[in-house]
Amino acid sequence: MKVKKHYIRKMIKINNLKKSKLFKKVFHIIFLMIGLLPRKKKLVIFESFHARQYSDNPRAIFEYMKMHYPDYHLLWSIDRRAIKLFEKNQIPYIQRFTFRWFLTFPRAAYWVNNVRLPGWMPKPAGTVYVQTWHGTPLKKLGLDIEEVHMPGTETDNYQKNFLRESAKWDYLVSPNPYSTKIFKQAFGYQGEIIESGYPRNDVLANPSASQIQKVKKELGIPADKKIMLYAPTWRDNEFYEKGKYKFSFQFDLEEWIKRYGDKWVLLSRMHYLVAENFNFSRYEGMVLNVSEYPDIRDLYLISDLLITDYSSVFFDFAILNRPIIFFMYDLGIYRNQLRGFYFDIESKAPGFIVQTETELFQAIDERGHLNMTSDLKLDSFKKEFCSLEDGQAAERVVKTFLKKK
Repeated sequence: MKVKKHYIRKMIKINNLKKSKLFKKVFHIIFLMIGLLPRKKKLVIFESFHARQYSDNPRAIFEYMKMHYPDYHLLWSIDRRAIKLFEKNQIPYIQRFTFRWFLTFPRAAYWVNNVRLPGWMPKPAGTVYVQTWHGTPLKKLGLDIEEVHMPGTETDNYQKNFLRESAKWDYLVSPNPYSTKIFKQAFGYQGEIIESGYPRNDVLANPSASQIQKVKKELGIPADKKIMLYAPTWRDNEFYEKGKYKFSFQFDLEEWIKRYGDKWVLLSRMHYLVAENFNFSRYEGMVLNVSEYPDIRDLYLISDLLITDYSSVFFDFAILNRPIIFFMYDLGIYRNQLRGFYFDIESKAPGFIVQTETELFQAIDERGHLNMTSDLKLDSFKKEFCSLEDGQAAERVVKTFLKKK
């Protein structure tokens, strides 16, 4: 026990040191100097969600390049907490901030990432930085946020950091014309945009029955059970500390089980910034915590119904023509005080908007059995936001950024 406590204290000290201004300055200088060395011309380095995941657009691009560009060296930059995941899946990686990482990352010919990199990391002149981002925006982003409510973050600095980051990008991937316009203004981005659809959605445009069966089996879900995916976002003003946000269920799980437990399984997928670790073991497989599941795209594939709020997940799930319910129990506060929206969600939402538990269960009863292929509102929504999702987005992105060299 003493050894374990000593190790924990040691790791806390190391992590605090990494956050210090001196440490960041040293990192910056080392990175800058190694970045002056010649590029490794066919090295592509990927990161997803602060190097914690093997997921999203970077994963889709990685898998496409692995299949179609075998002469390229594809490598993931990962946080130490993700090592088991990458070793289990036999994905080549380097651990962030190690000696080997410093010798490798600055010399890569290409970076592919879906969130901002640490501010102290300069982009070498010969590196092509492909920023894929991670969602079609409903809630306001970057420079469009009038007042930032995140802990330890001042609005002015937050916006300046976005401008510094976007100045490094050579390409920014956009899923649709609507996002292209917003990304330019929200990120203050002046570079080239690849308006391609999202690579991560290629699997949704061409869903595989065998992949669906595989994921269900992996999660231990019986073939005869229908699946409800609950995927809410985080609240800027509900937090423990910077980067760790609170979340609590606004509907009674016991009541959900009474109503739907015999026919449905509920998958709970929290945003990666939510710090809560829900334990649903007492619900005997009727409610599963899939927050740590590697990639949400697999969860979309197996789900018959999505419940969300302001998360961008509904833009992707709409591709599948399956029912969506918007459980926006704090709609007024979120829209008018925390973030604000880019469009009127109440008129455009491709599904019911509900604000109470009673309304939520009524919507499940009504929408849970529907086939949405003939829904006019969903069709209109898809024409505006999903028109490029044809299964070829990864190909378009890769062919574009490889031309840079």
